Amino acid sequence: MRFFSALAALLFALTFSTAARAQAQWDNVARVVAIGDLEGDYEKFADMLRTAGLIDAGGDWSGGRTHLVQLGDIPDRGPNSRMIMDHLMRLEPQARRAGGYVHALIGNHEAMNVTGDLRYVHPGEFTAFADNRSARRRNQLYNRTLTELRRTTPRGQLPLFDEAYRARWDSEHPLGFAEHRAGWAANGRYGRWVAGHDAVIRINDTLYLHGGLGPAFVNAPREAMNDAVRGALRGRPTAQYADILDHQQGPLWYRGLSRNPEDSERAHLEALLAFHGVQRIVVGHSKVTSTVLPRFGGRVLVADIGVPRGHSDPHAFLIIENGQPVTVHRRQRVPIEASTAPAACAYLARIAALDNNSGPVAELNAQQCAADAAAAH
Repeated sequence: MRFFSALAALLFALTFSTAARAQAQWDNVARVVAIGDLEGDYEKFADMLRTAGLIDAGGDWSGGRTHLVQLGDIPDRGPNSRMIMDHLMRLEPQARRAGGYVHALIGNHEAMNVTGDLRYVHPGEFTAFADNRSARRRNQLYNRTLTELRRTTPRGQLPLFDEAYRARWDSEHPLGFAEHRAGWAANGRYGRWVAGHDAVIRINDTLYLHGGLGPAFVNAPREAMNDAVRGALRGRPTAQYADILDHQQGPLWYRGLSRNPEDSERAHLEALLAFHGVQRIVVGHSKVTSTVLPRFGGRVLVADIGVPRGHSDPHAFLIIENGQPVTVHRRQRVPIEASTAPAACAYLARIAALDNNSGPVAELNAQQCAADAAAAH
């Protein structure tokens, strides 16, 4: 009897997981925590989880039925992406057992790492994969590279494989490089994990994704986009959205909701909200200022946090609890009320006060709200 009960529970869990994945939507969720681009900063990630009450002192899930949404761009520019992903992998089953959920959405930098675009990879990312056998693995990779070059390069065009060539190649392929590429491959531990997630989801009345959706994707179903992103990462692109990983209006790249003038983007936003049946859209990807920024009367919330050099990172993130959005900024909760221009200015002023009225938010508040005040007169 115990065996059949366990089997029934497993089948139920698999059925629920498949259904949730197919529809990419969740309803009746009381609390959602959304954090933006992490870019290899594990300490920031862990601090935000602790502040949100999602992990205990040992780093295990303590968030109950909360849904955590990480908006993509875990890797690049920082050294500890692997630590972040390993921690998320650990939290995913713990959250599910507690009735919560961890949504690690796919961003453009996840896609870049899987497909081999390493322009922004921090050197520390390779170091994190290195061990006492890395020199041997690198040598094996070098030999395979030479074999492939000799096979594919026309006669007379081969470079001279001398010591200088090897030194240059080693500098471009540091220790840990081979392991990094194996881990991020489509069939590797991290590439496979990334490709098992969504790019666009709806929770309650809010749409979450990394970049945004441009006019070319205004009527694109969530399921179709998610299938296309996952398929492309696995080397099996769909005919309908074959270029979705690179399309500048697609869910991994579009910046219009975060940066375009609101008057020029408003009609498009209205169409998106109507198509997906939501009241707001939460995005990362675009560093507009150093806190969660409401746009379009709060119908778009930009949660990628940009901190210029010389300013401390406020570790700002978003909580939507019982339908009410709140920014957590320097561990202080600031309700997001931005339905009118004065309300949005009051919100920015409260955030700026937490920054001692200096820094990016204070500057944005001075520019934007002074302009609005002048226009009102």
